[in-house]
Formats: sequence, C-alpha cells, structure tokens
Amino acid sequence: MRITALAAALSIAAPLAAQQVNPEVFTLDNGMKFLLLPRTDQPNVIAAGWVAKVGSVNERPGITGISHFFEHMMFKGTDTIGTTTPDADAKYRDAQKVLRAKMNEITWTEQYRRYFNGEIPDPWSPDFDTPELARLRAELKSLMDSQQGRLGADRIAELQSALASAEAEAKPRIEAEIELLKAQQEAARSIVKDEFDKVYTGQGGSGMNAFTSNDVTFYFINVPSNKFELWAWMESDRLTNSVFREFFSERDVVHEERRLRTESTPTGIFQEQFDAMFWQSSGYAWPVIGWTSDLNSYTMEEAMKYWNIYYRPNNLCGVVVGDFNPSEVKSTIERYFNRLERGTTPPAPVVTLEVPQLAEMRMNAECDCQPSVEVRYHTVPFQHKDSYALDVLSSVLNGRTGRLYKSMIEGNEIASNASAQQDSRKYAGAFSFNAEVKGDATPEQLEEAWYAEIKKLQDEPVGEMELQKVKNQFAASNFRRLESNFFLLVQLGYGEGLGAWEEINSAPKKIDAVTAADIQRVAREYFKETNRSVATYTRKAGVSAAAEDEALAALPAPLQAQARAMAAQLSKETDVARLRGALEQMGTQAAQVPPQMKPLLDYVVSKIEARIAELEKKN
Repeated sequence: MRITALAAALSIAAPLAAQQVNPEVFTLDNGMKFLLLPRTDQPNVIAAGWVAKVGSVNERPGITGISHFFEHMMFKGTDTIGTTTPDADAKYRDAQKVLRAKMNEITWTEQYRRYFNGEIPDPWSPDFDTPELARLRAELKSLMDSQQGRLGADRIAELQSALASAEAEAKPRIEAEIELLKAQQEAARSIVKDEFDKVYTGQGGSGMNAFTSNDVTFYFINVPSNKFELWAWMESDRLTNSVFREFFSERDVVHEERRLRTESTPTGIFQEQFDAMFWQSSGYAWPVIGWTSDLNSYTMEEAMKYWNIYYRPNNLCGVVVGDFNPSEVKSTIERYFNRLERGTTPPAPVVTLEVPQLAEMRMNAECDCQPSVEVRYHTVPFQHKDSYALDVLSSVLNGRTGRLYKSMIEGNEIASNASAQQDSRKYAGAFSFNAEVKGDATPEQLEEAWYAEIKKLQDEPVGEMELQKVKNQFAASNFRRLESNFFLLVQLGYGEGLGAWEEINSAPKKIDAVTAADIQRVAREYFKETNRSVATYTRKAGVSAAAEDEALAALPAPLQAQARAMAAQLSKETDVARLRGALEQMGTQAAQVPPQMKPLLDYVVSKIEARIAELEKKN
C-alpha cells in the first residue's frame, strides 16, 4: 500500500504550465492548513488527501524508517474503525507491548553484549536467542497469531486437561495461561481486518494509498463528491484516535517489503551503501525504509513521541481537488478537523547541513546484474535558483531526441539505456547520471562518454533551437499534468510538504527564463571531479547473462536479474515458518501487483514453494 517512487516521478521542481493554479488556502485554529481547488473536469469526484511534513530526513540513528512505518500503521484503524470491542483490543495491545519491552531489554543488554564479544553474528536473529528470549518470542508470536485469527481452542483444551493432573505449584501458571489465551481469543474476535479500506470501498472510494519519501508522508484517496463528509470523519478520526493496531506484527511486513524491494534486487543493498557514502552529514544518508536493526527495535513509547511531534495538525496540510462546493467543504473541514489538538512540541528544524565534498568517492560492486554506472554530484535543494537550470540541463540530455540517446545508445551503441536527473530535495540536492551497458561495452566506457557530454555543456552553449525544444517539452508535459485531479492533488501537497505549494505556479516562469549561459554556468559549477561520486556495477565472475532455468528465461529481460537475486536469497533461507509467512504475504498482495510485475511474483512464489518442499523433505 505504498508508492515509494511517486515523489521522484512527480518532481515538483519541474514546471507545470503557464496557467495559474489558485487553490483557496485557509488554516484552522489548531494550525492545520488546507488547500481547496474546485474543478468540474471530472464531475462528482473528489481527490482528497493530507500530507505530513515529515520523512526519513527527520529521523535519527535508532529510529530510521519510522516515518515509513507510520505510513503502514495509519491504515490499521482506530477505536472506532477496526475493532468491535475497543477495551479488549486495548488490553491485547498492552500485553504485546509488555512482552516486546522485555524482549528489547534482553536484546539490548545480553544479546548486544554477546554480539560485540563475537559470540553471535546477529543479536536480533531468533537463531541465537537465549532461553528466556526464546520463551518471550514464542509468547509474543502466540499473541500475534491470535490477532491474525489463527489461535484455536486446541491449546486451551490441552491446558485444561493438564490442569486436572498438575502438581499444586504448577496450577497457578497453567490457570494464568488459560486466562491469557481466553483473553487473546476475545481480542481476536474483536478485530475487523482491513475495515478502513472496506468502509471507503463500500461507499465508492478508490485508489486509497500513501507514500513516504525523504521529506514528506502523503495519504490520499478518490471519493464521490457526496461522500466528502465520510472522508473528513475517517481522516480526522485516524489523526485523533489511531491505535497502531498490529504494531509488532507489522514490522514483519516492513521487513518483507525491505527484502523484496532492497535485499532481493540486484543492486538494492549497494544503492543504500552508495547513498550512505554520498550523503556524508545529512539525514538523507539512511534509507527511507530504515536500517534493519532499527526496524527491529522500535518501541511504542518511541513511536508515540514521534507521532506527537510530526502528526499533529500544526505539521499537516490537507488538499482537496475536484467537484465540490467550497463553502460546504470548508464547513465540513472545520467541523471535523478542528477537534485535532495542536502539538505541544513543535517539529525541530533540520539543522545539520551536508558538508562540501572535497574529493572524488568511488564504490565498485559486483552483482547478478547487467553492468552499469552511476555518477552523482551534490547540487541544490528545492526552489534554489540553480535548480531550474539543472532541470533544463537534464532535459537536454534525456529522451530519444536528447544528447545521451544520440551519443551513447544510437551513436556509439555502448548503452542500452542512459538518463540524467536533478533531484531537488527539501534540504539538499543531487544530480545523477545512470546508464547500463550494451553488448561488450564496459561501465568505464559509459563513464568516459558521460564526461565527454559534460565537457561539451561546459565548453559550448546549448543552441537556441535545442533549448526552445526542451522548453516546449516542459510546457506540453506539464499541461497534461493539470488534467487530473489526482496529479494536481499530489503536486500541491508535495510542494507544500517541501515548503511551498506555490511552486506549481512559479516554476514555469523560472524554467522559461533559463538561458544557455545558465546551463553552461551550472555545468561548470557542479560537475567537478572533486564533487562527484561514482558507483560501478559489474557482473559477478561465473554468472552468465543467460537465464538459469526456463521459468527465468520466460521473464521479461528487466525482471530477470531481480528474479535471479531473489532466488539466490531464497536458496539460503532455512526457516520454513518464515518462508510460509512470505508466501502468505505475497498472496495478500497479489491483487495489488501491477500486471507487468505478475510474472516476477509467480516466479518467486514457485521458488518459495520449491524451497519449502526441499526443507520439509530433509526433515
């Protein structure tokens, strides 16, 4: 339920069109801001959402990934949505919290001591649990299983039978376990899975989703115009009364997402390492999804502290675009969102600036992948005066009529693809060149070809016709982005999250004002040898570019490397329960997988099933 790359795809630094977008702006007494943009292009439909001005850059070591984790938790419901018995549900959550606190205490003390002494390789792995930690883990698993509706009456019957013949000193313990299991059953019966989504869908809502980026977290949906009050009630309820149901089981879902999107992709873990190397001092150094040890260690207390800073109305902005009456919508917003309480602790500013890079940095990685290269430079943040010239420069290079295609793909035929992008984030920016080799070419050839293109931009002004062509492409592309309520919603909210929704109007003029001299100046200013970092990916020795089996060979070429990496990881997995959990998770996500990714999902499922059969045969 997340769109991780949406922010990049809708880079707000790019202009939209010459016409103005003029939402009505108003702010509630509690500090929550709203942008209202009535449009009748799509009758009887509203795109509505809200953005929290928080992302991974606001985190710190120890809680990396917590912004993304909240994105998951915000769909779990409230005391109203997601449960039939709030009191039983609350007791159930408290029991899990107590167990997890005990587990964390053992891990942070005994397990970390054993890890630092070299006794165990991973303090968080169940394979190295102490007896007490193993007992607590089993108890927590029992609680989480009951939350998933998997706890039956068999264990209670077994304990009741044992109670009759138990020694006197053992009876209190058995009786306590029976009572706990009964309470678990009661709580499990009170949970209504996915009710948040079901309520919206049942009333005509569609496209409920969210994404987390380095700088913002955004929640959105399309609803019929006559269901706006439902949206206002649902969203204000979860902003007032979210209970973070399944807090501890959901981290397993995030771990699985991390495995699928990062650890199972050919270059995922290397890209994280490259980011950590490139961003030396800023909060952009860690991944949005977080480091594994941090994902394991979140506490409810830590999470609530974060929530009470960043999810309060004074750090939120609602956006409504579509067919509605502004006065009626304002009245509804005031009625429901005014109940949100302003935060007592304002969000702290991000004060640590990225330090200047003084020398070239390089990372050389081997992977099951097509050889490729990335060259990255430190540039400028959102709304910086040079960001517009860098955007235009990237467009001069990109596309089938751009310089990279003509020189590397069509000309020298050394690249199968090549692109360049300016990434203007809230507090810093980067410009990246990425290319994948074709045939017998090497990453070194791609790198040298890139430097040759940069030298041309530094030495020779872009021609008038070429520059105008790029500006025309900007205008046409950005006009199309104005046609959809949803894309207007995202652009307004994302821009506000970075600091100024008005960029949707001001950027086109700034792009149009970029001159050939501006492009030449920024090429000289930022594309210096001392300011660049280079990641080179080469194929592992002994790994053929051909597919290893018929199923792999049947996959589209872009998916083969990813499938190969996933299969390699699965071949090392020895925990059948974990494999079955991954299989179950994939089953629940199957309906949400884009059609083009379905072959990859089917391939991975077949590999998991084969690995389970192999392990069970051994046992």
